[in-house]
Amino acid sequence: GIVTELHQPSFTRFTHFTSIRCAASTFSCLRDSVATAAMETAKKSWELDNNIQLIDPKRDGLYNYDPEGQKATADARPWARDANYFKHVRISAVALVKMTMHARSGGDLEVMGLMQGYINDDTFVVMDAFRLPVEGTETRVNAQGEANEYLVEYLDLCRAQGRQENVVGWYHSHPGYGCWLSGIDVETEALQQQFQDPFLAVVIDPDRTINAGKVEIGAFRTYPSTYTSDTPGSAASSDGAEAVPLAKAAEFGAHASRYSSLEVSHFKSTLDSHLLELLWHKYWVQTLSQSPLLTNRDFGSKQMLDLSSKIRETTVALARSRTSQSLLMGTFSGSASGGGGKVADRVVEKLAQDSNLIATKEKSGLVAGEVKAKLFNNLAYRGP
Repeated sequence: GIVTELHQPSFTRFTHFTSIRCAASTFSCLRDSVATAAMETAKKSWELDNNIQLIDPKRDGLYNYDPEGQKATADARPWARDANYFKHVRISAVALVKMTMHARSGGDLEVMGLMQGYINDDTFVVMDAFRLPVEGTETRVNAQGEANEYLVEYLDLCRAQGRQENVVGWYHSHPGYGCWLSGIDVETEALQQQFQDPFLAVVIDPDRTINAGKVEIGAFRTYPSTYTSDTPGSAASSDGAEAVPLAKAAEFGAHASRYSSLEVSHFKSTLDSHLLELLWHKYWVQTLSQSPLLTNRDFGSKQMLDLSSKIRETTVALARSRTSQSLLMGTFSGSASGGGGKVADRVVEKLAQDSNLIATKEKSGLVAGEVKAKLFNNLAYRGP
């Protein structure tokens, strides 16, 4: 009895300590399982948003580089006879992630890189991408001699490792003002097509990508100087519903008749699935923890300021138009003013759509923050 009484406190402390360790272990397992599930859900959501299709493993051989087939295609040069020969671009998931991360790392500055791949009938197949050491500004990016030396050395190393794909295009970013080609972009792409055709230009908007949760991307090719497009201005429509900032409005669409847009789709092979999983394991915590409202704060502020400038300009223009109509009321019939009213209605409707779009994305960011707070704050361990 005396021995039992002496050891009972020790036994009680041991039992209590064991229960704490079991509870901590259970909580750790629960936390790991929740984290794994969240990671898988986030990756699946990203793949669905960007429509990334898994290629049948039995068909992986179709995406192996065929030197003889590529040489035969290069000798035939079917794109030289038809300016609209290329219609599609297929970008691997790994190349898409690399380009998006590079574009995002540049912030407000434009960045530039090159894409490796090959031609498959009327389709560009982009297998990989790599950045170039170039200096960019908020409106343009140009490759210098250092970038050319880097390119040659990089391709030599790739071929030494068995990667035989050639450079099939270049990509650069348009931070906050959509996917289209400026005058400088058109000249750059035209020069590359003249000496390195087939060649492709890809534009990524990193700010709108973060804002929408879906990669904002466009692919383009320029027409020869002797070609006249049947549908001028169609290439500018790749920007989607979002408005171009007022500072870029004059240049947007000014060169649309000189280039065409290609349909962009994404895929992942068996190797891509493994590489994408490795990338996702490295960065998913950062992606899950960040808030688009904080990450894209500057872009959101710029959108609101740009919208206010457009509203101010539209208000002044409408006031002038009404003054002119009142002065000429006795000279012209009312039918002329009716046409002007329809134009004004369309302008105001577009401003209302832009305003609703900005407000909707701000609300989505707030809701996402609340959901994360409810989900993770309620998982805190409170002890036995």
